[in-house]
Amino acid sequence: MSETRKSEAAALGIEKLGHSYGARRALDDVTFSVPSGRFSVLLGLNGAGKSTLFALVTRLYDARQGAIKVFGNSLRDHPGEALRGLGVVFQSRTVDLDLSVMQNLLYHAALHGITSADGRKRAQELLDWFDLGARRNEKVRSLSGGQMRRVEIARALLHRPRLLLLDEATVGLDIKSRADIIAHVRRLVAEEGLGVLWATHLFEEVAKDDSVVVLHHGKVLAEGPVRDILREQGVKDIKPAFEKLIGAARPNPAEVAA
Repeated sequence: MSETRKSEAAALGIEKLGHSYGARRALDDVTFSVPSGRFSVLLGLNGAGKSTLFALVTRLYDARQGAIKVFGNSLRDHPGEALRGLGVVFQSRTVDLDLSVMQNLLYHAALHGITSADGRKRAQELLDWFDLGARRNEKVRSLSGGQMRRVEIARALLHRPRLLLLDEATVGLDIKSRADIIAHVRRLVAEEGLGVLWATHLFEEVAKDDSVVVLHHGKVLAEGPVRDILREQGVKDIKPAFEKLIGAARPNPAEVAA
């Protein structure tokens, strides 16, 4: 694929993706895309399949059904190139509490083959951007929950990915910390042109100028600009739109039995 075509490709393309845990179908024929340079929300209740989807996109699980592409690069055929374009913040915290903020970032930089000098320079730039530069030498355990999340986002951006995935990144945070994290990520989209897939079950984290993918019991019920979905459902807010969509969806008998 030419560089021009790659640049025109969606940041993330998911096509007919499926995954099962034994008899339980966690994802069923999931198809959607995340535009480059946009804040997209993967909206679903706990158990909808959001974390399973993230595990497949990051190759924690092998995607045996369907296709995943990152900027046009197939995760199955060109995994290295696809994953290089991807930064991830998982729901569970993954920072080392007994290392300093800078040590956490430098360790991650080394895993990506970034030299110590370049890694330190890039880490300092990111920590300054996230208002954490002055705390670079402090142990992570001394930070608040929101500050730890900002460290994880900074770490995910060290290798300069063009797509950032965040799985329930504000879980367990207070209202102010949640607002700060969302504001930082939206600023990344506006100023750096990143594509973002923000997975959440919280309706208040969805803005009317976002793109949204509504996931319920492993199925995509709606995809597109929030304003379009609100208009189609005849409502003014995402919560009643979501409720109408899941109310119209028939439950999967196998999942009900499970």
